[in-house]
Amino acid sequence: MFELAIDPSTWAILCAVALAAGFIDAIAGGGGMLTVPALLTAGLPPHLTLGTNKLAASFGSLTASVTYYRKRLFDPKFWAGSIVATAIGAGIGTLIVDKLSIEFLNKLIPVVIIAVAIYSLFGKLSPEQSDTLPQLTPMLRLKQWLQGLGLGFFDGVAGPGTGTFWTASNSVLYKMNLLLNCGLARSMNFVSNFVSLITFVALGHVNFLLGITMGVFLMLGAWLGAHSAIRFGSKVIRPVFNTVVIILALKLIYEAYF
Repeated sequence: MFELAIDPSTWAILCAVALAAGFIDAIAGGGGMLTVPALLTAGLPPHLTLGTNKLAASFGSLTASVTYYRKRLFDPKFWAGSIVATAIGAGIGTLIVDKLSIEFLNKLIPVVIIAVAIYSLFGKLSPEQSDTLPQLTPMLRLKQWLQGLGLGFFDGVAGPGTGTFWTASNSVLYKMNLLLNCGLARSMNFVSNFVSLITFVALGHVNFLLGITMGVFLMLGAWLGAHSAIRFGSKVIRPVFNTVVIILALKLIYEAYF
């Protein structure tokens, strides 16, 4: 069992990072790219870092998803296929994470994030202003399942950046306005976080004390972020999304190739 030997100043820094991560994650996703490196720097082993981060992230993603739901920006019945598929993908991804080469993942993730960064810079991120959901057709259900399985699996295997990928892929697949986009992205992020967390708990890879402490600050950050997105719309979401994606791409490229 990992002994929590962290001095108060390091603990305070981790909580501050969690606050910032919750705010960013509620708006654009990618908050895990702040908390995971911070936990590793504090001395936690990799698997314990991933499990503890899932516990903390579940607090933040739950807060954000509940906020969007209460504002009627997420309809669980409409997105039922996405929920089930994401849960399945996350469970499978977490179970086989130890089977995959870390070096392979470190090389792959930057390439994916670069693609998202290019799209966010040159593509259109849900420019529509309509507050209606797309028509529920067999093709849309297929999209829900493929997207949910893929991103749920990615969250189970890697985690950081999943919320960003949800935001970008929602824009391409569903052409919803930004607030409906974020409502779906944050809610699905909670589903995959929670399922992955349960699996990590079963495997004994969670430090509950640190995870809950950081989770409280993630909740506060997520609440602030979700309300900021709802109040200010694209004026907040678009620049934060673009900034987060670019930072993630540069950070991962440096770590993987240099």
